[in-house]
Amino acid sequence: MTDTEPPVLVAVDARGIATVTLNRPAVGNAYNEELLDALYEGLGRLEAEAAVRAVVIRGAGRHFQAGADLNWLARAAEYPPERAYIASVATTRTMARLNEFPKPTLALVHGACFGGGCGVVCCVDVALATPDAVFGLTEVRVGVAPTPISTHMVHAMGLRHTRRYALTGERFDAGEALRIGLVHEVVPADRAEARIAAILDETLRSAPGAIAVTKHSFLAANGLLLDARQMALLAHESWMQRATPEGREGLAAFREKRPPGWYRPAG
Repeated sequence: MTDTEPPVLVAVDARGIATVTLNRPAVGNAYNEELLDALYEGLGRLEAEAAVRAVVIRGAGRHFQAGADLNWLARAAEYPPERAYIASVATTRTMARLNEFPKPTLALVHGACFGGGCGVVCCVDVALATPDAVFGLTEVRVGVAPTPISTHMVHAMGLRHTRRYALTGERFDAGEALRIGLVHEVVPADRAEARIAAILDETLRSAPGAIAVTKHSFLAANGLLLDARQMALLAHESWMQRATPEGREGLAAFREKRPPGWYRPAG
């Protein structure tokens, strides 16, 4: 990617299959406000296009999505309160739009999938991973909280698994992601495209209107549609933690490649 390329690429084929590519490969497709806004707006355009039947989300380069751009988070920690809140809203509203998108959504995960990348996976309808994929809910490692994606994580993995991985920050492999329900299948890399094509072919057999009603019903009946108040609360919690001394120390430690002040090794 060059400086002139957009952070999100959107293409639609003749069948109405949209490919959305997260396009910051130099930083593992880590998200900042520009990427989040581009993803939010791109999904909005695809939702409005009747010809679009399904969306496949991919990551450019070696990784799917390595979470938040920590340089951006460090800058956001210095924002005044109103601006800091807006930065957190960018995550909350984008994840909600993806989760509630009325057409089938798929993700193919390879390489790193950390933090908000796991949030994306939790919000799609079908998630596939290649065996090289590595996952982690790593926000707490840098002193911040994953509140913008918290409801989606619990929805996808259940409270029990979310509590473990969101609190420890452990990394885990594709097999564990399959076991806990974060992904639906682990597919060898050389078979991934054929598997996606097969799932999309099955999806295209289903009526678009019926899909939209079914998806909305599942979310609404189980209290999984976020209203404006809930999204505001999640965003508020996010920026407040980011602005604490702990949040500042965690981000500084990451940039300086040292353990954070709160870490005391065993023994």
